[in-house]
Amino acid sequence: MRNFATIAVAEGEPGPHVGPMDIAVTTKDETKPHVLVVEDSRDIREPLARYLREHGYRATTAADAQVARKVMKSSGIDLVVLDIMMPGEDGLSLCRSIRESSQTPVILLTARNEEVDRIVGLEMGADDYIAKPFSPRELIARVAAVLRRTQALPPRQKPPEVSRIRFGEWTLDTGQRELIGPDGVASPLSSGEFRLLTVLLERPKIALTRNQLLDLTKGREAEFFDRSIDNHVSRLRKKIEPDPRNPRYIKTVWGGGYMFAVEPEDIS
Repeated sequence: MRNFATIAVAEGEPGPHVGPMDIAVTTKDETKPHVLVVEDSRDIREPLARYLREHGYRATTAADAQVARKVMKSSGIDLVVLDIMMPGEDGLSLCRSIRESSQTPVILLTARNEEVDRIVGLEMGADDYIAKPFSPRELIARVAAVLRRTQALPPRQKPPEVSRIRFGEWTLDTGQRELIGPDGVASPLSSGEFRLLTVLLERPKIALTRNQLLDLTKGREAEFFDRSIDNHVSRLRKKIEPDPRNPRYIKTVWGGGYMFAVEPEDIS
């Protein structure tokens, strides 16, 4: 089976090169998902892009973060395949920047297979990761799975930003990551509680399954797993609900999931 540690040697005819001032745009069919490949090694970047094209995707390549930013500003990108280890601005920094400004899904490429690298990438907002060397078939499968999953998720009301969001008698300060109660006293939130509450507030009155909440909180490989969504909901209810057994804000949805039942107000 081919893998991208050696595929360029076996198959690597020159492809369109992306230099500091130019962008390689590929297939013209606008109906195909558009994947941006950000990888400093041409021996990986070009065969990877070619393989994506052969399997029904449009593919654009960028050799560094600077070129990648230009592509994302000028083209509609559906998914980014992003190498972590790049000269200059690394992939983790670019991933964080992408997540702050858009919901474009990101798959990280890493030469490392240590747990800490995977967790850091996921905490930066990556949707998935794949360790080098990897088979092209696995990459295609992961690209398809991430696109299928993220395209099925309900859109949030607005992009994440530092703000104060009021619901009922409570205010969430997203900059300080704390809840301000009706008495004006601020209560800190754990990282998991904050991420879950933010996701719910961004999608009020929309029923979200546990799996959707896991994906939206980027937690399948990090802090969230299995029933931990239920545990975080339970803790949030104890903090914000007048009666946690009869919740006003975070409602349980029959069939397995939750919904934020009150329309929040941005008071930034």
